[in-house]
This record gives sequence, structure tokens and C-alpha cells, in this order.
Amino acid sequence: MTYAETGVRCTMLRGGTSRGLFFEARDLPADPAERDDLLLRLMGTPDPRQIDGLGGATTLTSKVAVVSPSQRPDVDVDYLFLQLGVDEATVSDRQNCGNVLAGVGPFAVERGLVPAAEAETSVRIRMVNSDSVAVATFPTPGGRVEYRGDVAIAGVPGTAAPVVLAFTDTEGSATGALLPTGRVRDTVAGIEVTCVDNGMPVVLATAEAFGLTGYEPHEELAADAALLARVDAFRREAAGLMGMGDVSSSSVPKTVLLAAPRDGGQVSTRSFIPVQPHSSIGVLGAVSVVTGMLLPGAVGHELTADWPAGTSQVDVEHPTGHLLVDVVVDAAVTPPRVVRSGVVRTARKLFDGTAFPR
Repeated sequence: MTYAETGVRCTMLRGGTSRGLFFEARDLPADPAERDDLLLRLMGTPDPRQIDGLGGATTLTSKVAVVSPSQRPDVDVDYLFLQLGVDEATVSDRQNCGNVLAGVGPFAVERGLVPAAEAETSVRIRMVNSDSVAVATFPTPGGRVEYRGDVAIAGVPGTAAPVVLAFTDTEGSATGALLPTGRVRDTVAGIEVTCVDNGMPVVLATAEAFGLTGYEPHEELAADAALLARVDAFRREAAGLMGMGDVSSSSVPKTVLLAAPRDGGQVSTRSFIPVQPHSSIGVLGAVSVVTGMLLPGAVGHELTADWPAGTSQVDVEHPTGHLLVDVVVDAAVTPPRVVRSGVVRTARKLFDGTAFPR
């Protein structure tokens, strides 16, 4: 019997502003090549419409979480994130996803991998991609996951219950260092940048350096072929400085362009994943952006002069709204050290059942 005949148990959840297929590791092939082939067929990749699979024709809806009990005594579950291509048959494990992470705790409870508390459950999650740990806390009244609530997040209609994500040791993910180049500021393609990795490798530059205002609509950026080609060349050169090697088939590092806020937030962002413009901004991407900006001498640090003194919460503007992140950095030590970082997201289960690959 083949998976095309028997199918594979699968749960689809919206986590934050992303959507993903969630699996227990034991339900997938142990061989990574066989696993990836199965996931591509389930998602309907390669096809720009993903018409013959469960993908939603965007990178934001072509994501996979593979969850299993952890062998570490201080962790409950292991979470491997896989980013699938849409029109190209690619599967990448070179990054984390903080949005999909929001669904891992509820998934682990509903699958019986972690026992639920009577009111609120915290799940300790090892993000396998970076070997770092996050703690997800969410309501479980009566020992059942509660998806309904009054928390609204930009980019998602309606409201849902909060999932509080605290990142406990995210200094360095794909690169292994908060400042992958060893410097707060570098020059890439003639542009001043800050390369930072607090859970997501990001290259920070000002929108002005790219001849932009930083307030362009998503559709306008997506239609600018010359800009996208420039962003691709820019990020590849930056990746070399960051020690990441050839990233032509990788979704990291991500480029984020900064501008002064104009909608009541504290910084305006336009991010690319990795070349196409993002309709919002990724959770870990936003955490890394704010982390970098907090470092004296970094690109964008001048914008922090207007931030409220003593606050750790930063309102990040993006094309479809706002994302509130909580970051504390000790910049007085060498190298700088992240004291705390976190964010509030929501999640909702869309279906649980059997998925059949083509």
C-alpha cells in the first residue's frame, strides 16, 4: 500500500498569519528525501496554483510542521519547520517560522503529546531548525484547547484566543550568532546594512537606500521586477558575509527595509521572503528587526530615539497592519546579548483528518 492509497494523518492550522500542515513525525517517512517527496505531493508543488494539493498558492500557506516528543528533559516536543516552494519543488529547513510555531503547542496537546492543564497550558518547544527553545502558553479550559477568544492580529480576520510565545534562547539560528558578521554595521552592494539573527537571519537596510519611501503598497513592490532582482543579488551577497554560503535555493536571509513610522507604530517595515515582498512580516523576522535596531550603531537605531524610555514592547508596522513584539537586549556586553524576546499570536484548527497525496 502507498500513501496515495492510505493517505496520511494531517492537521491544518492557521498559526499567526501563516497556514500549515501539521504532522507527527511517526506518521511520515523517516528518510528525509522520501518525506520531502510526500510533502510536495500533498501540497501540490510544483504548481503556481497548487491546484492538486493543499497549498494556497503562496509561501505563507505552503508550510509544514513536523512534531514529535522530545528527548531533552527540559523540553516537551521537538518542532521541525519545513518551507515548501510553490512553483518550484523545494523543501527548506534552513529557517524557523514563528507563525507556524503558534500552532505547535495546541497541536501537541490535541494529539496527546503533552497533557493539558485545567486552565492554561505551557508547552516547551525545541525548534529543531535552530536547536533553540520557545515556550507557548495558551488557554485550555477544562483541559481542552480553546481557539475562540478576543485577540485580534493584523492580517487575520476576526479574533481568537491568545498564544503567547516566549523565546528563551534564540540568539543565533541558521548562523549561530546574534551578529553573524561579527559587526554591527556592514556594507553590501554599496548599501549600509546590519545583519542580525535573533531566531531569523535578517539583513536590515533603509528603504531610502533602495530609492523607496518604505510605504509602497505590497502590490507595487511585487510588480517591480528590477527591484526584486536587486533584492535577490543583495541578499546573496549579504549571505556570504554572514557565513551562510550559497542561498540561491534558500528562503533566508530575509531582507527588511526600514522607514520612520506613519501609522502610530514605532518603525515601518517592508520585508521580502526571500525575494517576493511579504504582505506582512514574519514573527521571528520582526523580533530580529527590533533586536538589530536596539544596538547602537546599527542601521535603524536612530529611529529608536523616539521610542518610549524603558519600554520593551515595540509596535512594528507592515503592509497589512501592526505586530507587537517584546525585546530586551543588553548592548553593554560584547557581544550583545538578548535578555528576552516574545510575541502574542493566535491559532485556529482548520481540519484534522487524512490527507491524500497525488
